[in-house]
Amino acid sequence: MPLPVCFHCGEPLPAEPLHVRIDGVERAVCCNGCGAAANWIRDAGLADYYRLRDGAGARVDVLPGDYSAWDRADVQAGHASTTPTGRGITVVCEGMHCAACAWLIDHALRREPGVQDVGANAVTGRVHIEWDPARTPLSAVLARLAALGYKPHLAQGEDAERERRRERNRMIARLGVAALGATQAMMFAEALYLDTAREMAPATRDFFRWITFLVSTPVVFFSGWPFLAGMATELRHRRPGMDTLVATSVLLAYFASLVETLREGAHVWYDAAVMFVLFLLAARFLERMARRQASARLDTLARAQPALAWREADGGREQVPVAALAAGDVVQVAAGDTVPADGELLDAGAAVDESLLTGESTPVAKAAGDTLYAGSTCRESAARLRVLRTGAETRLSQLTRAVEKAQANRPRIAHFADTVAMRFVITLFLIAGVVFWAWWQVEPARAFEIALAVLVVSCPCALSLAVPAALATAHGALARMGVLALGADALESLARADTVVLDKTGTLTLGQPRLQRAEAIEGDIERWLAVAAALESNAGHPLALAFGDGRGASAAQVQASPGRGVSGFVDGVEYRLGQAAFAAGRDDDGALWLGDGSRALARFEVADPLRADAGAAVAALRGLGLRPVLLSGDGEATVRAVAGTLGIEDFAARQSPEGKLEAVHALQAAGHRVLAVGDGINDAPLLAGADVSAAMAAGAPLAQRSADLVLAGPRLMRLPESVALARRTRRIIRQNLGWALAYNVLALPFAALGWVTPGIAALGMAASSLVVTVNALRLGRTPQGEQ
Repeated sequence: MPLPVCFHCGEPLPAEPLHVRIDGVERAVCCNGCGAAANWIRDAGLADYYRLRDGAGARVDVLPGDYSAWDRADVQAGHASTTPTGRGITVVCEGMHCAACAWLIDHALRREPGVQDVGANAVTGRVHIEWDPARTPLSAVLARLAALGYKPHLAQGEDAERERRRERNRMIARLGVAALGATQAMMFAEALYLDTAREMAPATRDFFRWITFLVSTPVVFFSGWPFLAGMATELRHRRPGMDTLVATSVLLAYFASLVETLREGAHVWYDAAVMFVLFLLAARFLERMARRQASARLDTLARAQPALAWREADGGREQVPVAALAAGDVVQVAAGDTVPADGELLDAGAAVDESLLTGESTPVAKAAGDTLYAGSTCRESAARLRVLRTGAETRLSQLTRAVEKAQANRPRIAHFADTVAMRFVITLFLIAGVVFWAWWQVEPARAFEIALAVLVVSCPCALSLAVPAALATAHGALARMGVLALGADALESLARADTVVLDKTGTLTLGQPRLQRAEAIEGDIERWLAVAAALESNAGHPLALAFGDGRGASAAQVQASPGRGVSGFVDGVEYRLGQAAFAAGRDDDGALWLGDGSRALARFEVADPLRADAGAAVAALRGLGLRPVLLSGDGEATVRAVAGTLGIEDFAARQSPEGKLEAVHALQAAGHRVLAVGDGINDAPLLAGADVSAAMAAGAPLAQRSADLVLAGPRLMRLPESVALARRTRRIIRQNLGWALAYNVLALPFAALGWVTPGIAALGMAASSLVVTVNALRLGRTPQGEQ
């Protein structure tokens, strides 16, 4: 039996819940915050929200927070803009997930004194607010927003926000004009079509034609301007494409109709021109929506950046804009607040929520000295940290740039579709010319109309939308799963992989080795532990965790030998730490040795626990038809044990970076498509040489730069989920391309035979574009197992 949950937010109810009365019915709520929000919604006459919503709302904090700092000019600088009647700002809200949420925000904020306009978008999670600072401060408006359970955050870059709003408003205006004009044009055209007996008086007929001309003109030149401008660009670059065909067809229909109107000819085609513009704009608007949903990850990352930070100064603290922080500053983060910059934790351990960065909802335990990332949230306790990186250098900004880069890149298959569309357009113009000539010989009165129908019905709009719509939706689904696609062809290559090469340390294991046994061959073991810790502390290798923070010693001239170990000077003496042959000139036994290259000083045994989902991930990859191969630089016994636990039959130990790369090349030479997964510096050649590669987010930056994908959290199951999504994307793209080509091939003969009018042709073309767009949007419905 399901547990009772809060009427407002859907959280489990306490033993003695509070109650509110909504629509005459007593409803149980979990806390005073949700109760206050529900009461306010009821008293404001907005209880329809509860009937309209399709899911529970966000939990409301009892104390929504103090937003008075948002009234400061230095905080609003770069985010708020001046409007004719006041100020405007765009914020990103947590908890807004459906149209009912947007409806509630719109109606609730408009009731606040001084608020002039509100625009909430449930797709992007953004709310644009225009207010009069002379009548109400921004903090009061934001407090109302937070009191309803929608916690506001600054959106990044007001200039980009303004441009996005302008683009959206222009698109809506063009679509509105096209819809109104097409409706009117069709109404007048219908009167002309119904005059089958040619009994309409010439003056009446001309009146209808001139009225249709007037309502069609703004549709063609205002609503259709994107296609006209696109045609100019394509012709300037000598690459005719879809816009050239669309604009040509529209202008031909429009000006031919104008000529026929002036000379009182038999036919006009204004309705075909305006319908073509309307349907294409609608299809393009749907595609933009798909792309906008795909970029929602950027909005999620944007809301992770707080507006202000508490910086320690002169024995006290001061509240400053995050942009004013610099490396070395010490900042305080209260419990529940967001970390403003990457920094080193100074105090005792803390539980940190990194879900916005990694997708993992479980708080991560941090100890003094660990790194806290901008965008994460302190859970139970406050924290102090020394700032290491700010602004564009934070991991948050790096992830944002990675998503932007992935969305900007165009993969090979998209270029292929563009090339096919361009050649198809050129061929279609030739076919239309032949059809016009043929019909001119048989029935000149219908020649133009049929040639126009050929151009319209075979417009490769669906072909041009087939790939971009699918890829945009798939990248959005990947981002929600916590996987960043950095390579332009990452999804395509991932779908074709049949072999997965896995590193062990930091990939299949947690990368948190623990010292199991330390044995001194000669001398004092505590001394050798201090030397090992000093060598590893600056080597950037996960083994550093096994030895602590340096134990009071420091190393100089540390050099890493990938796959073998590290060397350096401690108190003027050179030491080596790594494989037995490298460190002590002995035969390899799988342990870690300390020596001077020929003489052994100490022997260490370390263990690194497997990730909790490593077994499930390997099994899932095998279930998808990928053969797992384990390549590790660790000893034979350790690698064999891990392979046996995970059921991996193909494995190799003591693999150098060059050896791993050679193994990948051997697999590729045998005809395999290789997916490589790693995390360390020594994995960079492996990741770069594979057909497609994935790096763990906690791994070395060099490994991430070499990879096509980055798993933003520790959950390894993201890997098979990404493969499954890539294959679904490939399937959807093939379906879209197949449908688009089949439609064009089948529709063209019907139009050439004169069985399709230009108006019906425009409808068929739009339906084809709608089919591929809706089909692509299916990728956004991530299966439950992929959450």
